[in-house]
Amino acid sequence: MQFSTSFIPDIRFGRGLFGSLVDMVRNLEGTRAVLVVMDGFLAARGLAKELAGQLADAGIEPRLYSEFSGEPKLQHLQDASAIAAGADVVIGVGGGSALDIAKIAACCGASGEDPMFYALAANPLPKNPLKKIMVPTTAGTGSETSATNIFAGPSGKKLWIWGAQTKADLVLLDPELTISLPPHLTAWCGMDAFIHAFEAATNRNAHTGAKLYAHEAMRLVAGSLEAAVKAPGNIEARGRVQLGSCYAGIAIDNCGTAIAHNISHALAGIGAVHHGLATALGFEATLSWLVERETPDLNEAARAIGLSEAAQLPGFVSELMDRCGVERALPKAFADFSAEDLAEEMRAPENQPMRRSTIHEVTDADIEVFAAKMMALAITP
Repeated sequence: MQFSTSFIPDIRFGRGLFGSLVDMVRNLEGTRAVLVVMDGFLAARGLAKELAGQLADAGIEPRLYSEFSGEPKLQHLQDASAIAAGADVVIGVGGGSALDIAKIAACCGASGEDPMFYALAANPLPKNPLKKIMVPTTAGTGSETSATNIFAGPSGKKLWIWGAQTKADLVLLDPELTISLPPHLTAWCGMDAFIHAFEAATNRNAHTGAKLYAHEAMRLVAGSLEAAVKAPGNIEARGRVQLGSCYAGIAIDNCGTAIAHNISHALAGIGAVHHGLATALGFEATLSWLVERETPDLNEAARAIGLSEAAQLPGFVSELMDRCGVERALPKAFADFSAEDLAEEMRAPENQPMRRSTIHEVTDADIEVFAAKMMALAITP
């Protein structure tokens, strides 16, 4: 077997580590101005003002962008990139949306190009992006260690910007920052992390180098997610899920995802839905079909979480979702769409890499079946 692994950023983990962030920024030579991209609810709690004050006291010009909600849109990327121009460092603080906006702004702020210039690998990314520090406050996307960045383009369709130049220079993992995440979001994000790890370890691109991280991520998340959901103040459980999410991000950075993410990206193309929830629902709907293949990789993934064979995975995953209170329902807005609408999105060009990487061939007939199963979960008005 031959494989290569992409570089892993400097990762620092520890309770209360966020308090050392300004010292870390100061250690980056030549830092005069910093853009902080922060989730709006965190900024509203005073975290942005506090961080800006600390940066100013250190002689560093603070800039802030927090005017976004939900998944990143092109306008968010453009606004953040404009503020990043002339800065030296971009810090992303928040969930995957904040981190993806920050990483793209670090590239576009350095080059002066519009984000669409780089969408779907249309052009090479700048060789010298701004320095990037990523501070996740959720545990799901793994964006802090990934070179993939997702946003909604001009038509609302999900697009991606991919490349090593978008990766963080430094990742700061502080489980205390995840305590305020509500139980349902903790569950959705945690399931997303588990599925990242599982799909990276079992798809057509899987290799030993990535499975090192993917299997450990699965163990960490599967063993601690229920405790993190039911006891938000359990820092030990929070930390294990956060570290698992980070490791899962490393795994997908090397091997990508598969059919569950094809479905979740397609769902986002027709309506607003949390990525973690959409991915969990898509995963549960396809897992029994997937394990029909019973590949060595699938059996290895099962053994990583204490099962004896891949055939036990669907029951394990459904039980985990039950214990974590994941409701099997799509938002009401999806009642306005049909299974064919979703199937069309699943067949869209931007979602084909995830379809092709799935270890079980995904036929058009399969897509029709999966789309029908998913749209049956739409809540009627």
